[in-house]
Amino acid sequence: MFTELARKKAAKYWEKSFEHPFVQSLARGDLAPEIFRYYLLQDRYYLEHFSKLYGYIAKQTIDKEVQAHLQKNAENLKQGELAIREEFFSKLAISEAEILTPPIAPTAYHYVSHMYRQLIEGTPNTAFAGMLPCAWLYQEIGECLITVGSPDPVYQCWIETYAGETAVEGIKKERVLLDRLYEESTEKEQQQMIEAFVISSKLEYAFWEMAMTLEKW
Repeated sequence: MFTELARKKAAKYWEKSFEHPFVQSLARGDLAPEIFRYYLLQDRYYLEHFSKLYGYIAKQTIDKEVQAHLQKNAENLKQGELAIREEFFSKLAISEAEILTPPIAPTAYHYVSHMYRQLIEGTPNTAFAGMLPCAWLYQEIGECLITVGSPDPVYQCWIETYAGETAVEGIKKERVLLDRLYEESTEKEQQQMIEAFVISSKLEYAFWEMAMTLEKW
């Protein structure tokens, strides 16, 4: 199946994400506030495009089941995760000016560009495959960290965003859809789907590193 094969191909970077100092510091509660602020602003830029991409892929795919799922994801992201980010901004006194005009980091820019490239140069299937690592990895990190929690209430709220049955069920549905699309694809498209997934997984790891170093051009 696609998701099992892709996960194995990306295993090195996937597992390193769990061990990254950013993630471990969240759980301990000692992540520097300026690093979390920086991460939130970069992540907001990323999620804005992530939501748009769900909509763009939904318009291009001819698979009605996939289309409905992606449209639902786009709507849920707008109402849920982006709204939670606004709550974080309020708690951390992040100004409207900071939200609207943040300096975009190279890794955040690269990750977003990678996903758009899948849609422009690839197919709706390759673009969808490149979207999965974000949601899947965060769900697994949330599930892992919720067992220990964080002493910092803001970081605990971040963890809780990705833990829970709703997140698990969403990933299960997405995996089933992508496994089916993979089986229905040509060999060339299958290879592109794997590549898109692996690159996104590498960039997920790079995103943590970007935040810890306050990466700039």
